[in-house]
Amino acid sequence: MPSFGDRILLSTTPWIAAKLIKLIYLLLKPETIGEERLKLISSEGQHVIIATWHDQLLLISPRYEGGAAKVLISKSKDGELITRVISYFGLETVRGSSNRGGRAAFRELVQLSKEPCTLGLTPDGPTGPRHQLKEGVVQLARLSGRPIVPLAFACSHGHRFKSWDRFLLPYPWGKAVYAVGEPLCYDENESIEDFQSRVQEAMDANTRHAGEYLNQYDLSAV
Repeated sequence: MPSFGDRILLSTTPWIAAKLIKLIYLLLKPETIGEERLKLISSEGQHVIIATWHDQLLLISPRYEGGAAKVLISKSKDGELITRVISYFGLETVRGSSNRGGRAAFRELVQLSKEPCTLGLTPDGPTGPRHQLKEGVVQLARLSGRPIVPLAFACSHGHRFKSWDRFLLPYPWGKAVYAVGEPLCYDENESIEDFQSRVQEAMDANTRHAGEYLNQYDLSAV
C-alpha cells in the first residue's frame, strides 16, 4: 500500500504536471511534418503502433489527436504518475515493463490490437539503454499486423536531465517540431532481427530529421 506521502503525491502532482505540460505546449511554436502519413493510414481504416523514444515523451500527449489510444507504461511509481498525468489528455494506459508485468501487458496489447485504437510505446523504456530498440514493439507489429510509425519530437530550447534517457524538458517560447516517420510493416519473409534493425534505423533517422528541420530556422535541437 502506498505511504501517506505517496498518496498525497499521486493525488496532487499529476494535475499540476498536466497543467504545466499544457502551458509549455501552448507557449511553444510547434510544427508537425509527415502528418499526412497518419491521415492516409486513418483514411484507409487502419490503426497503428506509435513508437517514440523515452526522452521525447513529455509533449506527445497534448499534441495527440488520433482518437482512442492505449499507451504502455511501466508499473513503477514513476509509471503511476505518468499514467495519471496523461489521463488528463484523454489517453489510457496498459501497465507493464520488461521486468514487471511485461508478459501480461504484452498479451493485453496484442488483444487491444484487434480494437479500433492507437497503441503507443517507448521502445527503449523504461530503463534503456537510451535509443536502443527492444524486441517487444517489433513482436507486437508481427503478431498484430499493424504498422509501426516512428514519432520524434525536437525543440530548440530546453533542459536535459541527467537520467538514463537524458529526458527532455522543453522551455516555453522555443521552436518545436514533431516528425512522423514512414510506416513500417513486418514482412514475413524477413527475420525478426532484420525487422528490428529496420525499425531501429527508421527511428534514428526520424529523430535526426526532426532535429535537422530546425536548421532552416538557424536553430539546433537541444
